[in-house]
Amino acid sequence: MQDSAILLKAVQVNEIEKVADLAKIIWAKHYPSIIGQEQVDYMLGNMYNTESLLKQVNEKKQLFYFITVNNDNIGFLSITPEGKDHWMLNKFYVLEEKAGRGVGTTILEELKKLIQPKKISLTVNRKNYKSINFYFKNGFKIESTAVFDIGNDFVMDDFVMAWNSS
Repeated sequence: MQDSAILLKAVQVNEIEKVADLAKIIWAKHYPSIIGQEQVDYMLGNMYNTESLLKQVNEKKQLFYFITVNNDNIGFLSITPEGKDHWMLNKFYVLEEKAGRGVGTTILEELKKLIQPKKISLTVNRKNYKSINFYFKNGFKIESTAVFDIGNDFVMDDFVMAWNSS
């Protein structure tokens, strides 16, 4: 995989449905063991459908990028500016069969080149050990914990993690 061209490609508004389709595939494999199928279904239906993703682009000003390898979309990420040189990494998902071969680290490096941040923040489920360890490996540190009520008696029980350039 490392010899392949791994790139970030801006998602166009007319491609947002492809993001929703990728989310369904990725979430179905990765998240049921962490948060349960009922919460996965709820989150996909409310936060990762085409309409909701378009709202995130238009109202929350999230910038979406496909993660591509040799022009194949293998994942996606989204970011929003939080302040001068500070960005929020809202979403960062790679197809399970494409992960674990340096793709994530390469994409983080590409993202840093693109946005030139001094700080990148993110939230990650506290039971998502694989992702937490990935972020540790890439220089992120836990800043705090946070519990977000997302409705329907579901919560996101997360670590707030951050990477700083200095």
